[in-house]
Amino acid sequence: MVGAIAAVGAAAAVAGLGTFGEFTESTAPVGTTVGTGVVSIALSQAGDSGSVPFAGGQMLAGDSRTHLVDLVNDGDTALGSVTLTSWASASSILDSDRTNGLQLSVESCSVAWSADGSCSGTERGFYTGPVLVTDRALTGATSLAPGAVDRLRLTVTLPATASGDAFESASSALNFVVTGTQRTGTAR
Repeated sequence: MVGAIAAVGAAAAVAGLGTFGEFTESTAPVGTTVGTGVVSIALSQAGDSGSVPFAGGQMLAGDSRTHLVDLVNDGDTALGSVTLTSWASASSILDSDRTNGLQLSVESCSVAWSADGSCSGTERGFYTGPVLVTDRALTGATSLAPGAVDRLRLTVTLPATASGDAFESASSALNFVVTGTQRTGTAR
């Protein structure tokens, strides 16, 4: 009888092994394409505004020079910011005296500037201050959007207070760069 119980127990154990099963199923593959955008800005002359920024010979105290440029987002991606930086590759009192030295004004117009530098649309000021700036944000620039254009008027003025021997025969070589930075990435 003990042998019969052992045989039944062994048969039950073997039968139990065969009663477990696993079923699986997978979905059909889902394809996706991932690409990147292009961040690109360009600074070009506006219309017939002249050949070189602030050309026109020597400046006297009280003089101004204006240059019209178009800042174009020619990429296909929105920008997070647009900034202006200027520096002197050859410095003098014209750029080192932040009060009496050269002053810069950057403005935009919603339409093309007229030949005399006036705006018949909406004018917005981006910056007024010393000619040397570092990463000055052009907050609210139209060129943040792909394909959009900011029509800029850059004016450099030598204040009437720039007098005295130190300003005579002074010369500075100025450089300007506009930087567009991509917008912050987001989870999608």
